[in-house]
Parts: sequence; C-alpha cells; structure tokens
Amino acid sequence: MADDNMIELEGRIVTILPGTMFRVELDNKHQVLAHISGKMRKNFVRLTHGDRVKLEMSPHDLQKARILFRLDKPLTEAQIAARAAQQQRRRRH
Repeated sequence: MADDNMIELEGRIVTILPGTMFRVELDNKHQVLAHISGKMRKNFVRLTHGDRVKLEMSPHDLQKARILFRLDKPLTEAQIAARAAQQQRRRRH
C-alpha cells in the first residue's frame, strides 16, 4: 500500500546485488539502490537484469527505493506467433 507522500517511478534493473538488492536506473538516468517489497518476496517473484520495474521512493532519501512490482516485458514477434499457435491447438482439442 503506497503512502501519500511516497514517489512512484519506473526504471530498469541494471545490477543484481546480494541480499535481494538491485541497482535500478530510473527513466531520467538516475540510479538508485532498491530492495524488493514483502509481497514480491512472499510470492517468489524473480527479477533479472533488464527487467522493467515500478518503484516507490521516499522524498527524504532519493538514493533508495522499494520495488513494488515487475512490469510486463513486451513480447517479440516470435513469442506472439507461438502463443497464437498454442491457443489454436488448444481450441482443436
């Protein structure tokens, strides 16, 4: 649950650090140190280099953030075609 005075931003993971910490580059090219939220940890959400994420930051410390969730990656043409073929096979059976 986001607090009223928290700042929500989006960014991309550039470095994976020990202890579920990540270096994230925001859309404005600023880099912050981020950790995953409790719900992501509880649900075993995996994050890898290059993933787009939504962050929450306190206006008092602009060097640290909490990762709220992983944003969907855009699908490639091959992935779209594979999903369509899989759905066609399911409909036939």
